[in-house]
Amino acid sequence: MKNLKNYSFIAVLFCLFVSTKSLSQNTHPAMPSQQNKIIVDKIVEAAHYKTYVIDFCVAKINEASAKEKWNEQKAMEITQSINYKNFRDAIYNSFVVFDEVELETLLKAYEKDPAYQTNNVMTNNKVLINNLNIFANDIVKGKYVSK
Repeated sequence: MKNLKNYSFIAVLFCLFVSTKSLSQNTHPAMPSQQNKIIVDKIVEAAHYKTYVIDFCVAKINEASAKEKWNEQKAMEITQSINYKNFRDAIYNSFVVFDEVELETLLKAYEKDPAYQTNNVMTNNKVLINNLNIFANDIVKGKYVSK
């Protein structure tokens, strides 16, 4: 019986140790280097992706406003809460797998060929599309409205 108590005590200590280590894991998304962030910002500008994000959010707001019959003040308040900077980390995270040379090549393609912009790497990225949907839904729910 004494051995059973010792094993139980060891098992409890092990569980506490594992849960403590699990809680201390880094949960921040991976981010590109500072130089790569600058290049990504240039890609976003060349691809007009910031405008796309804002237009997408406005469309979601208009849809929710019509469906839920918001008054004009609420619709305006929600629309004014759109801030591209709140979504920027998701964009950076989606480009973390590219090195500086690949990003520069992509930037040059966007700058050189306007037709390339219609086949936007960001609008074809399923993870980024999902993150944009989540972001837009959070905006519609009023999570970014200043109180």
